[in-house]
Amino acid sequence: MVVFALLRSRLSVNRPGKLQHTMELIYEFVNGQAEDQVGHHAHRYLAYFGTIFIFILTCNLIGLIPGFEAPTAIPSVPLGCAVITWLYYHMYGLRENGPIGYFKHFLGPVWWMAPLMLVIEVASHLARILSLTVRLFANMFAGDMVTLVFFSLFPIAIPVIFMLLHVGVSLVQTYIFVLLATVYIGEAVAHEH
Repeated sequence: MVVFALLRSRLSVNRPGKLQHTMELIYEFVNGQAEDQVGHHAHRYLAYFGTIFIFILTCNLIGLIPGFEAPTAIPSVPLGCAVITWLYYHMYGLRENGPIGYFKHFLGPVWWMAPLMLVIEVASHLARILSLTVRLFANMFAGDMVTLVFFSLFPIAIPVIFMLLHVGVSLVQTYIFVLLATVYIGEAVAHEH
């Protein structure tokens, strides 16, 4: 909140600062991903995508500070993000399509396969929570452990390589989480044509 308060007070069209450029870059990236996956009405969900992007990226990068552990390397943080995302896309799927229309998403296009498709879809949606959680947690936990091990073995130069790797993994895992969130919301709010 402090960062955004500072950013708001320093917004300038003529002389944007580094923080403004960074936030505009994040906005353009998240907006592009959302429009690619959700479509022309992606702006409705942009606040969520941006918030989850900044939150996960910040949590991932905190692990680079000596003495700190990335919050996403603790299972409850990725689980919380996954559950919120799961609830969010179901809520908007219900809101956009209505209960009956959203339920039809789970039945598939062929009526005689609907019972099988319902079981598969329910299992698939429940597995998404586990998938989002484990992917983010395992990668960040492993990154923290590798960096810690190399800091204990070689305290000077070698850990820098692994810290750069940690930055890369942090960016990729943030991207994957937000990409999957946009895909899930895009599927949930899609209308039959």
